[in-house]
Amino acid sequence: MLGSFTYAALLPELRDLWGLSNSEAGVIGGVFFAGYIGTVSLWTALTDRVDGRRIYAIGSAFAVLGSAGFGLLADGLVSAIVFQVLLGVGIAGTYMPGLRLLSDRISGPLQSRYVASYTAFFGIGTALSYAIPGFMAPVWGWRAAFVFVAVGPLIAGLLVFLGLSHKGNHQKKSEKPRVSLETLFPVRAWRRVLADRACAGYTLGYAVHCLELFGSRAWMVAFLAFSTSLHGGSSFPWPAAAIAAFVNLFAVPASIFGNELALRIGRRRWILIAMVASGSTGLLLALGAAWHWTIVMAILIAYSMLVMAESGTLTAGLVAAAPADLRGSAMGLYSLIGFGGGMLGPVVFGAALDAAGGAASWTAWIVGYAAIGAGVLVAPLAVRRFGRAA
Repeated sequence: MLGSFTYAALLPELRDLWGLSNSEAGVIGGVFFAGYIGTVSLWTALTDRVDGRRIYAIGSAFAVLGSAGFGLLADGLVSAIVFQVLLGVGIAGTYMPGLRLLSDRISGPLQSRYVASYTAFFGIGTALSYAIPGFMAPVWGWRAAFVFVAVGPLIAGLLVFLGLSHKGNHQKKSEKPRVSLETLFPVRAWRRVLADRACAGYTLGYAVHCLELFGSRAWMVAFLAFSTSLHGGSSFPWPAAAIAAFVNLFAVPASIFGNELALRIGRRRWILIAMVASGSTGLLLALGAAWHWTIVMAILIAYSMLVMAESGTLTAGLVAAAPADLRGSAMGLYSLIGFGGGMLGPVVFGAALDAAGGAASWTAWIVGYAAIGAGVLVAPLAVRRFGRAA
């Protein structure tokens, strides 16, 4: 995950360097997810018939190409989009296939906890993808930061391919995997998945969760830069990217803790509580941008934890609810729709900033956080209506 938020960590610098609008800067952040959702169903469906370690290794190679290529060749909007798409393709080939490799090896009561832990380590990779460029770019430049983080997926591919033992799939050795439109978009399987009320609920919940999660993370460093401009002499004592890394790392246990709490009070109840709390706290964060930096930090940490609090619960719920013969397709659809929301998050936030007055406007930041939090804030109403209809 080391390259996943390198652009987000350097967004203010690259936006100004290339003369981009906030909407264009948001598009670069969002197309990472376009690469992801364009290929995740293929990668994940192939895990039903091909050794998942091979899928993971190929995905790692794409991620290396995306990060290193950005650092070596990107020089504006178009080239940045190309390499962000490649990076998204690479992460698609590792994240959900990696989860499939894990879930195939762990079953029973412990599966939910292993899945929640796997999801939480996503946050550790995210934190490092902020911290490394944040510390490297001021010394060696932003290009060196992008090239350096490409080492991460290279190591990951080797660890998974060489470190995991082979676990046979359902395909006979004499058969060759067929890649077709049905493989890429298994519509019949997806219909069966969505016909299950629980699977449909977890999938749609993941979409609005990802819109808020990735929208807020893409613009976190830029928000901290804006907040700093309002503080005068009493401002944040650390660089914005370092703060973003600390905040994301601090939020990692929230996914595990949230899943444990959900096991006690019920998954649906916990998901709705966490969603409403995160959407409300995002608005509070924007409203308090000019408050003392310690208060802003506290709200930002709370917000990041609340955004992550339902992540592991949503994923664990989908894995538990999906029929065994459809698990690969269900996980592919779940990731496809969820990261579709993730693709919209950075773009929606950037467009909201431009529409409401630009990144120097306090009102614009309030509108931006309201835009990405709208889905989670209305989730209880949607669930109530859906429940009545069902």
